[in-house]
Amino acid sequence: MTRGILIAGNNSPLLTALAEEAARRVEHFVAAFIPDQSDKTLTVSSAEMLNWNPGSPIAARTLLLGAENRLGQVNEAILVCAPPRLCKEHLDSGKIESLVNDHIKGWLLLVKELTAAFRARKAGALALVLSKPPEDLLALVASAAFQAFTHGLLNAATSEPFQTIGFSPPDSGDEASFAAFIFKIIDEGNKKNNGRWQRYGKFFPSKLF
Repeated sequence: MTRGILIAGNNSPLLTALAEEAARRVEHFVAAFIPDQSDKTLTVSSAEMLNWNPGSPIAARTLLLGAENRLGQVNEAILVCAPPRLCKEHLDSGKIESLVNDHIKGWLLLVKELTAAFRARKAGALALVLSKPPEDLLALVASAAFQAFTHGLLNAATSEPFQTIGFSPPDSGDEASFAAFIFKIIDEGNKKNNGRWQRYGKFFPSKLF
């Protein structure tokens, strides 16, 4: 069966590792970056890049439709929270607005679209992946917001007809092994993993707080 894989998040080593792991499993997949100042390239030939304006409800729907048009349907969505250093010098209103729109609001809007699609089909896998944030005020806020949002989704997962799994970052910085572990858990399709946090080499229950 053809697998439709969507990977979305910050342009980061972890997202690249996940893309490389996806390329070992499917002929092509789609990926979308949260806008930043980096060179938005992904050197994985089977990845098709889609535009995404995270703060826009219309853009979230457009991203999902674009992914479905290219893949047939999205079976697995892997969302990667690896926020860059956002507060390089002084905290200002523009950086705060970017934090809220791109790194908090964007996840809520995209997950809303994905869960509605998975719920309608009564199938799918939603993986929410945390990476260790830099020691930066706004990056830490973005990471904490993503973790809290994931926590809420995991608590509600048992009542949904699709699988939701959270992934906590490993102690080491081995993104390739972490990416392989994430796909291993998704591929297993074990119902026991639904609604739970997973960490490379360890298991965490959903209640982290």
